[in-house]
Amino acid sequence: MITFDSINVPMPDIDPDSIRQWIEAVADSYHRCVGNISYVFADDEEILRVNRQFLGHDYYTDIITFDYDEGDIISGDIIISLDTVSTNAESLGQQYPRELRRVIIHGVLHLCGQDDKGPGEREQMEAAENRALAMLDDMEACSPAHR
Repeated sequence: MITFDSINVPMPDIDPDSIRQWIEAVADSYHRCVGNISYVFADDEEILRVNRQFLGHDYYTDIITFDYDEGDIISGDIIISLDTVSTNAESLGQQYPRELRRVIIHGVLHLCGQDDKGPGEREQMEAAENRALAMLDDMEACSPAHR
Protein backbone atom coordinates (compact mmCIF):
# COMPACT_ATOMS: atom_id res chain seq x y z
CA MET A 1 0.00 0.00 0.00
CA ILE A 2 1.27 3.46 -0.89
CA THR A 3 0.01 6.31 1.27
CA PHE A 4 0.42 10.07 1.12
CA ASP A 5 0.26 12.50 4.05
CA SER A 6 1.52 15.97 4.87
CA ILE A 7 2.95 17.82 7.87
CA ASN A 8 2.98 21.64 8.05
CA VAL A 9 2.21 21.99 4.31
CA PRO A 10 -0.85 21.52 2.12
CA MET A 11 -0.97 18.23 0.24
CA PRO A 12 0.67 18.76 -3.16
CA ASP A 13 -1.45 18.60 -6.30
CA ILE A 14 -0.76 15.02 -7.35
CA ASP A 15 -3.02 12.24 -8.60
CA PRO A 16 -2.39 9.53 -5.98
CA ASP A 17 -3.76 6.71 -8.15
CA SER A 18 -1.55 7.50 -11.15
CA ILE A 19 1.48 8.02 -8.88
CA ARG A 20 0.81 4.63 -7.27
CA GLN A 21 0.58 2.93 -10.69
CA TRP A 22 3.80 4.62 -11.75
CA ILE A 23 5.65 3.58 -8.58
CA GLU A 24 4.47 -0.01 -9.05
CA ALA A 25 5.63 0.03 -12.69
CA VAL A 26 9.06 1.41 -11.73
CA ALA A 27 9.42 -1.18 -8.93
CA ASP A 28 8.43 -3.90 -11.40
CA SER A 29 11.14 -2.73 -13.80
CA TYR A 30 13.63 -3.56 -11.00
CA HIS A 31 11.89 -6.92 -10.40
CA ARG A 32 10.52 -5.66 -7.10
CA CYS A 33 7.03 -5.62 -5.60
CA VAL A 34 5.60 -2.75 -3.61
CA GLY A 35 4.87 -3.38 0.05
CA ASN A 36 4.11 -0.44 2.35
CA ILE A 37 5.45 2.93 1.26
CA SER A 38 4.45 6.00 3.21
CA TYR A 39 5.10 9.43 1.72
CA VAL A 40 5.08 12.44 4.02
CA PHE A 41 5.25 15.86 2.42
CA ALA A 42 6.66 18.43 4.82
CA ASP A 43 8.34 21.82 5.11
CA ASP A 44 12.05 22.52 5.53
CA GLU A 45 11.84 22.71 9.31
CA GLU A 46 10.25 19.26 9.59
CA ILE A 47 12.77 17.59 7.30
CA LEU A 48 15.61 19.28 9.20
CA ARG A 49 14.16 17.93 12.47
CA VAL A 50 13.97 14.40 10.99
CA ASN A 51 17.46 14.70 9.54
CA ARG A 52 18.89 15.74 12.91
CA GLN A 53 16.91 13.25 15.01
CA PHE A 54 17.30 10.12 12.93
CA LEU A 55 20.40 10.65 10.81
CA GLY A 56 22.49 13.07 12.88
CA HIS A 57 22.70 15.46 9.90
CA ASP A 58 22.32 19.20 10.48
CA TYR A 59 21.20 20.36 7.04
CA TYR A 60 18.15 20.70 4.83
CA THR A 61 17.50 18.20 2.07
CA ASP A 62 14.76 17.49 -0.42
CA ILE A 63 14.17 13.85 0.57
CA ILE A 64 14.93 11.32 3.27
CA THR A 65 14.20 7.66 2.61
CA PHE A 66 13.94 5.10 5.40
CA ASP A 67 14.30 1.65 3.83
CA TYR A 68 12.37 -1.28 5.33
CA ASP A 69 12.74 -3.62 2.33
CA GLU A 70 12.36 -7.34 2.84
CA GLY A 71 13.75 -9.34 -0.05
CA ASP A 72 12.13 -8.24 -3.29
CA ILE A 73 9.36 -6.28 -1.51
CA ILE A 74 10.12 -2.58 -1.23
CA SER A 75 8.80 -0.73 1.80
CA GLY A 76 9.77 2.49 3.49
CA ASP A 77 8.98 5.91 4.82
CA ILE A 78 9.80 8.76 2.47
CA ILE A 79 9.82 12.34 3.73
CA ILE A 80 9.91 15.11 1.12
CA SER A 81 10.46 18.80 1.80
CA LEU A 82 8.20 20.71 -0.56
CA ASP A 83 10.13 23.89 0.32
CA THR A 84 13.39 22.41 -0.94
CA VAL A 85 11.72 20.83 -3.97
CA SER A 86 10.41 24.28 -4.90
CA THR A 87 13.82 25.92 -4.37
CA ASN A 88 15.54 23.19 -6.41
CA ALA A 89 13.01 23.46 -9.24
CA GLU A 90 13.64 27.19 -9.48
CA SER A 91 17.43 26.89 -9.34
CA LEU A 92 17.43 24.05 -11.92
CA GLY A 93 14.99 25.81 -14.24
CA GLN A 94 12.50 22.96 -13.89
CA GLN A 95 8.76 23.12 -13.45
CA TYR A 96 7.75 22.39 -9.87
CA PRO A 97 5.44 19.43 -10.71
CA ARG A 98 8.24 17.75 -12.69
CA GLU A 99 10.79 18.26 -9.91
CA LEU A 100 8.33 16.90 -7.34
CA ARG A 101 7.81 13.76 -9.42
CA ARG A 102 11.57 13.36 -9.79
CA VAL A 103 11.97 13.47 -6.02
CA ILE A 104 9.01 11.13 -5.45
CA ILE A 105 10.61 8.48 -7.67
CA HIS A 106 14.10 9.16 -6.26
CA GLY A 107 12.97 7.61 -2.98
CA VAL A 108 11.55 4.56 -4.76
CA LEU A 109 14.80 4.13 -6.67
CA HIS A 110 16.66 4.08 -3.36
CA LEU A 111 14.28 1.35 -2.18
CA CYS A 112 15.02 -0.54 -5.41
CA GLY A 113 18.76 -0.50 -4.64
CA GLN A 114 19.97 2.61 -6.45
CA ASP A 115 22.43 4.81 -4.57
CA ASP A 116 23.84 8.24 -5.27
CA LYS A 117 26.69 8.79 -2.83
CA GLY A 118 29.62 6.88 -4.32
CA PRO A 119 31.74 7.58 -7.40
CA GLY A 120 29.59 7.59 -10.54
CA GLU A 121 26.44 6.71 -8.61
CA ARG A 122 24.89 10.19 -8.92
CA GLU A 123 24.98 9.90 -12.71
CA GLN A 124 23.43 6.42 -12.55
CA MET A 125 20.68 7.72 -10.26
CA GLU A 126 19.95 10.64 -12.60
CA ALA A 127 19.71 8.23 -15.54
CA ALA A 128 17.33 6.02 -13.53
CA GLU A 129 15.23 9.07 -12.61
CA ASN A 130 15.07 10.10 -16.27
CA ARG A 131 13.99 6.58 -17.33
CA ALA A 132 11.30 6.58 -14.63
CA LEU A 133 10.06 10.04 -15.64
CA ALA A 134 9.91 8.90 -19.28
CA MET A 135 7.86 5.91 -18.11
CA LEU A 136 5.43 8.32 -16.40
CA ASP A 137 5.23 10.44 -19.55
CA ASP A 138 4.37 7.33 -21.56
CA MET A 139 1.74 6.26 -19.01
CA GLU A 140 0.14 9.71 -19.04
CA ALA A 141 0.16 9.83 -22.86
CA CYS A 142 -1.73 6.53 -22.96
CA SER A 143 -4.32 7.51 -20.33
CA PRO A 144 -7.83 8.37 -21.57
CA ALA A 145 -7.67 11.76 -19.80
CA HIS A 146 -4.80 12.86 -22.08
CA ARG A 147 -6.39 11.87 -25.39
